[in-house]
Amino acid sequence: MNRPAVEQINPYDGDTRGKTSQVRDMFDSIAPAYDFMNRAMTLGVDRAWRRKAVDVAAQDSPVRILDLATGTADLAIALAKRMPSAEITGADLSERMIEAGRVKVARAGLDDRVTLQVADGLHLPMPDATFDCITIAYGIRNFASMLDGYREMWRVLRPGGRVVVLELSTPTNPVALGLYHIYTRTLIPAVGRLLSHDRRAYSYLPESVRAVAQGEAMTALMTEAGFTDATFRRLTFGSCTIYTATKPA
Repeated sequence: MNRPAVEQINPYDGDTRGKTSQVRDMFDSIAPAYDFMNRAMTLGVDRAWRRKAVDVAAQDSPVRILDLATGTADLAIALAKRMPSAEITGADLSERMIEAGRVKVARAGLDDRVTLQVADGLHLPMPDATFDCITIAYGIRNFASMLDGYREMWRVLRPGGRVVVLELSTPTNPVALGLYHIYTRTLIPAVGRLLSHDRRAYSYLPESVRAVAQGEAMTALMTEAGFTDATFRRLTFGSCTIYTATKPA
């Protein structure tokens, strides 16, 4: 399979480091503005999309959940609130994002069930078959290799477990697509530069959405990594997509 286009887009033009290092530095840089910009980039709809991902993850009543690219722990917290008996491990490349997430976890009173750690999704420090469910929201497109990321998820997921991926995508509705292009190519980069003081980050993020594998192309990657029953469901005119797949029992 050819290398997905999104893997060839890096946060910083002219930077000779690999994508993983650039992504780590980018999220360290924008961590203080991340939550606000996440709401702004999605017009606040990201909360509803996240709830739908939690609904899917909760269907199997998992006890041990890994939330990859956990960021400031929004999804990890939502999972813990929805499933009071579950233990959630959140992992992210960015130490500053994890620091912000720990503050939110403590504020929610969930320190006993939500543990956050700095970790590379391509090289997870967990044993094989550790988790019942793996979630990742708005993060798979930032992996240096999505296929290798899925293979690592497959490794740490128990047989019969499920992966739930929530990712931004390009709207399929023509009217929504036109508005989306205007919004992501002009407004988001301008506001992002103003608030985060990172001139490149909020140009990279919309570019990565346009380039990421979507629909059948994404489920094909999941299947190549060893998952079965890979499916997807588009949300809000196709501007976000939920992907699910299972590790064979």
